[in-house]
Amino acid sequence: MARNILVVEDDNNISNLIKLYLDKEGFEVRLAPDGGKAVEEFQAQEPDLVLLDVMLPVLDGWGVLSRIREHSKCPVIMLTAKGEVDDRIHGLEMGADDYVVKPFEMKELLARINAVLRRTEIPDDTQKKLSFDKLTINLDSYELIVDGKKIDTPPKELELLYHLASTPNRVYTRNQLLDEVWGFDYFGDSRTVDVHVKRLREKVEGVSEQWALKTVWGVGYKFELKQ
Repeated sequence: MARNILVVEDDNNISNLIKLYLDKEGFEVRLAPDGGKAVEEFQAQEPDLVLLDVMLPVLDGWGVLSRIREHSKCPVIMLTAKGEVDDRIHGLEMGADDYVVKPFEMKELLARINAVLRRTEIPDDTQKKLSFDKLTINLDSYELIVDGKKIDTPPKELELLYHLASTPNRVYTRNQLLDEVWGFDYFGDSRTVDVHVKRLREKVEGVSEQWALKTVWGVGYKFELKQ
């Protein structure tokens, strides 16, 4: 079944262009030209994801997002011409899942949509905890336990390690990790991944002979689980 996306945008040229592109990618797309229609469309049929402009007539994007979050955890990507950090933080704090600044490339928008959909596919009742020899990665409590000791770890480092370890021996490219772990952060900057892996290695390297955080030269990284 095709994923249903609600595009809330008062500029017809932009909304029609997004619809044309996403239609070709196999999505089912509905359009709402203002905040009031957006709420009506959302209540009539909850979509799989909302692309939500901030500057809207009738009810602005913040108001629409607030109405959505009263009853739903449906993923929302904000679309706006405002690129200031404070605006982005405000949107994320209100419950947005990502934030795309206009003008944007359609390929980038598609990558963000797919990344957010993947991140939100895990059911809420799924326990986000992985255990290996002398290593526990707990994404529920955001704790990293190495050889029985709790190690202070920034959230993104922990999320990166969890993502790699959740599919042992699978090789991820840097761009895949940026797309699937960071989402909106540092989009396209592969050096970010290298820095985080280096910091993780300082915390976990040499702890066990049963697993290792490995570099696959010319490709990316993997969490190697030895048989």
